[in-house]
Amino acid sequence: MVKRRPIIPAAEWTRIEVDDSDWAALPARDLITWYAQMVLIRRFEEKLLDLEKAGLVHGPAHASVGQEACGVGAMSVLGTGDKINGTHRAHHQVLTKLLNSAMPEEFSVLEDTFTPEMDDAIYRFMAEILGLAPGYCGGRGGSMHMRAAEAGIVGTSAIIGGNPPHAVGYALADKLLGRDCISVTFFGDGATLNGGTAEAMNIAAAQNLPVIFFIENNLYGVSTHISDVTREIRLASRGVMNAIPSLECDGMDVVAVHQTVANARKLIAERGGPVVVEALCYRHLHQSGGRAGSDFGYRTREEEAYWRSRDPLALAADRLTSLGCLSVEALGHIDSLMMERISAAVARLTETEPGGNGLRIPPKLFPDPATRDDGIVGDLSEFRDARFLDHDQLDRTELENIKFVTAASETIAAAMERDPTIIVMGEDAHRMRGGVSGFTKAALDRWPNRILPLPIAENGFTGVALGAALNGLRPIVEIMFGDFCFTAADQIVNGIAKVRHMFGDGFPVPIVLRVRISPHTGYGSQHSGDPSALFGMFPGWRIATPTTALDYIGLLNSAIVCNDPVVVFEHTELYQREFPVPRGSRDFCIPLKSARVVQSGTACTVLATSVMVERAIKAASEAGIDAEIIDLRSLDYHGMDWDTIGISIKKTNRVIIAEQTARRLSMGATWAAEIQERYFDFLDHEILRVTGGLAAPTVSRPLNEAALAGSKSIRDALERIAG
Repeated sequence: MVKRRPIIPAAEWTRIEVDDSDWAALPARDLITWYAQMVLIRRFEEKLLDLEKAGLVHGPAHASVGQEACGVGAMSVLGTGDKINGTHRAHHQVLTKLLNSAMPEEFSVLEDTFTPEMDDAIYRFMAEILGLAPGYCGGRGGSMHMRAAEAGIVGTSAIIGGNPPHAVGYALADKLLGRDCISVTFFGDGATLNGGTAEAMNIAAAQNLPVIFFIENNLYGVSTHISDVTREIRLASRGVMNAIPSLECDGMDVVAVHQTVANARKLIAERGGPVVVEALCYRHLHQSGGRAGSDFGYRTREEEAYWRSRDPLALAADRLTSLGCLSVEALGHIDSLMMERISAAVARLTETEPGGNGLRIPPKLFPDPATRDDGIVGDLSEFRDARFLDHDQLDRTELENIKFVTAASETIAAAMERDPTIIVMGEDAHRMRGGVSGFTKAALDRWPNRILPLPIAENGFTGVALGAALNGLRPIVEIMFGDFCFTAADQIVNGIAKVRHMFGDGFPVPIVLRVRISPHTGYGSQHSGDPSALFGMFPGWRIATPTTALDYIGLLNSAIVCNDPVVVFEHTELYQREFPVPRGSRDFCIPLKSARVVQSGTACTVLATSVMVERAIKAASEAGIDAEIIDLRSLDYHGMDWDTIGISIKKTNRVIIAEQTARRLSMGATWAAEIQERYFDFLDHEILRVTGGLAAPTVSRPLNEAALAGSKSIRDALERIAG
């Protein structure tokens, strides 16, 4: 007979509830401080909305009015060393974390005045939202992108579901570096339903990381109710499905939030992490701006009135007066004090318009437009003590022949021996005696705990790598096939590529992304692509393409030393080939901005990448044309070696750009435009581009070969350009 037996989740799922006795059990000073912080947030955002109406806020203002208890209650459990991030609606979390970092330990809101550091936190946060130079990110981040690492705010993200993987990375770094800290990532109902968040939860659980996933369930996206887009509206269930202990609480009650996050922190301390917290709350206003949601017709005034009757400030004021902690006069004093400090910040950021009564921002506070591109990448000063070695310096060096894959494995292991902050992340990286390509073999023998297996979740673990890099690690991340970069495109583009410039520079983003390129293997259209053009579109990335084992050793070491994110493209055709390298030496660098003249000539210049270097040499020999062949090696905007390229063009007056990849994925069009701008007067012929076809390679051998450029394609171009 068929039986039905209930399955019990592996993790607990509970609701934390508090009453008057729980309020009474806490120190009155703490309760008063939390109430004052909620008032500060409310008055700060009300003033911000006034400034928006006056036209002084360039961009959105996603107010957290109604959700103040979530930010204050959670921050009450965190220290400055604990890390947080949030989403586009993060004023309440960020302002509280900034204030707590600046506030003296014994500060009393009823007896003390704000210190200059506390005032400065309000001033600089408001300046950032207004897009001004005194802001924490120099005005580049604004309301939605906020970083203040000294206060534990590692970086908010406006991409829904973009920030949870980063917090998992913070926690990974803290765990591996032995820090007694936790990380908290704040997001809403929308992000809870996002794939990036699901991937982050799973990775955090699998790696047992000290991170809290704090869901502020305010029931709405922009205008869509949660019940319209998911059947299971109890969002903490997403934690339970990953065997993560999950707690629910009343997000309008600051003590309930405090107790829930304290319980979550205790669970992490006793069992390891992570924990999911769902706070049921409500935003009083529309998605952005100062109007009510009912004005747009997607919710009723009656619904809004119910939630306003549960306003977190009013609830706290009632409790504090009934407990005898605050009088009506004290409540008024707190309100006046908060308005005074906010007004002081506004006074520093605005002035009366000349000849009028309105406010304007003093022009001197705006960032200098001339700095618009500053900080996209660093200045490479980290290489001041590096040992460089290149092909033209091997005359007196003892050499040995090794396979490309062996050089890679030994280089990674040597780097990990030198630097304990280096970790390797990827699918199957810890199995098969070195992963699917053998690149982790030498490291696995010595540091298996620093080779982290990740699920098939490229967007999630690439985001985790970003968070880890922002918190002290130097991750090397493997993407198994080039096409998979597009599944990770959100983190590659919106995360890693933009993070330094968006948050105002001044900090490293040391990520190495190793990407296998396998266009010739018959794996078909979804495993054969070269995504270098994706990275080339975003100048926050540096791009390296090693052609020999020597190049791989030098360029990978440079990528590891570099404080910018670097993607290293590895063509699998090279893996089993042997190349000469310095015997026993795996620690030298090759400059990231150096092309290599592989073959001198006068008839034309061939700018080649990866396996096309060898094909260009073959084609020139077969055609009997004296071509100068240059291995570009660094393909990004900042890394193109225009000095070497320019010298060659001025000598040959003709240029061929040779790439194996499909035409529309080629970077050559961008280079051709740059060559024309720089060297037009030296060109005696149109620039020719050698690429594959329009379509991606397919499984059929003849179609696979036809989709890619090869020696014949280069020879045809050489014969055409030589007349």
